[in-house]
Amino acid sequence: MSILAIQKDDAAGKATVIKDREGIASQLRDIGVQFEQWQAGENLADNATKDEVLGTYQAAIDKLNRQYKFQSVDVVSLTPDHPDKVTFRGKFLAEHTHDDFEVRFFVDGTGLFYLHADGKVYMVFCERGDLISVPANTTHWFDMGENPFFKCIRFFTTPEGWVGKFTGSDIAKKFPGYDEFVEAYR
Repeated sequence: MSILAIQKDDAAGKATVIKDREGIASQLRDIGVQFEQWQAGENLADNATKDEVLGTYQAAIDKLNRQYKFQSVDVVSLTPDHPDKVTFRGKFLAEHTHDDFEVRFFVDGTGLFYLHADGKVYMVFCERGDLISVPANTTHWFDMGENPFFKCIRFFTTPEGWVGKFTGSDIAKKFPGYDEFVEAYR
């Protein structure tokens, strides 16, 4: 189940929690974030290659490419036994922005986006079938937990792909990590 928890950016007070997709999409739309449920009906092996993932979802990829003229599409996939999971997790845990908008389609597993906007932090627990599009220059970070399991197709309008501009803020330390969030809200 997808979940949205909204809290003041100083982490004070109790979070507002929304668990219905329309409510989540509506709240995120207010800060310019697109959130949709897509069909992720294909079961892929944990070790499915980039080409297998992209081939399986080619129709959805083509649809988005027609709409946004993406120049780069890749697959990010992590499992609990990945040898570099700690390094990858650390890379995304710091607040950052992108010059490009960030689009992710979860074809398997889960992950937690944190969007920092309008004096609040929007914690978006994404699962299989969720598509999230974060506007350019939106401060955010991402957590996959200590034992990550997710497979996402990422879309970029620039050929360079993922390029983060880190803010230097320690705000991410004020909010529950993926594992704490799951324990509290799922």
